[in-house]
Amino acid sequence: MPQKKPILVITSQVVRGGISGRGLTFALERIGHDVWFLPTILLPWHPGQGSGTRIVPPSDAFAAIARDLAASPGLGELGAVISGYLGNAEQAEAIEGIVKAVRKANPQAVYLCDPVIGDYSPAGGSGLYVPEATAEAIRDRLIPLADIVTPNCFELGWLTGREIESELQALAAARHLGNERVLVTSSPALRRNAIANLLAGPRGAVAAEHAVITDPPKGTGDLIAGLFLANLLAGQDDEKALKHASASVFELVARSVKKGADELLFAEEQQSVVRAMALVTSRRVLESRARA
Repeated sequence: MPQKKPILVITSQVVRGGISGRGLTFALERIGHDVWFLPTILLPWHPGQGSGTRIVPPSDAFAAIARDLAASPGLGELGAVISGYLGNAEQAEAIEGIVKAVRKANPQAVYLCDPVIGDYSPAGGSGLYVPEATAEAIRDRLIPLADIVTPNCFELGWLTGREIESELQALAAARHLGNERVLVTSSPALRRNAIANLLAGPRGAVAAEHAVITDPPKGTGDLIAGLFLANLLAGQDDEKALKHASASVFELVARSVKKGADELLFAEEQQSVVRAMALVTSRRVLESRARA
């Protein structure tokens, strides 16, 4: 098995709950990766659980610590970088500098950009939940650098200017984005009462489907992005990496919901992260009609 190299995680930090950096760091460490964690913002909990204080580091301070990391003698140890939610648009430039420095120190290092910018609302609307300048900075500075991009359907549509209502539309938009691997989370599924994670990769497209869970806790997008990356780093091919990551997230969500939790129960159900038993089906997706 390939050695599990440290991963640099750059995203938001909450005090309570398992979203974003808090759950992602736990999951990656649980499966054997050391994690370097650079928070972009501090929140008391997920904003969907109520308003709370937002602490965003001053842009000059964030840029300074980013430069410190970029100059670290241990930078070549990193096997990957993950970026997610940004506290402001200026952070994108600092993250760009870190990614370039990591690649210079280790040309094999992988960069995954999770463009956490918006989503469809339960009421049927949709929109950005970050300032447009922040979304544009992610689109223009970070996504062009990324080996892997993990948008949800709304984010993919916003990034590409396309409507996403079907699997083929999602696949066409993913290919239009142009990165080596684009993992579309919560993509339209073929089966009824199901949801899919759709991967457009260098060796074709694959979808992993599982049953829909009503009112799932937040944090699934962060988690599947990190687990998919970790599976690739462990030497799994695209289909296995996607299927195993999807099964872990599905099982963790199902167990958390069954116990009535409003958060992902990382500590209590951590075995789901390590070795999930949930049933997830995977299939190859024909691309001939999705190239438009």
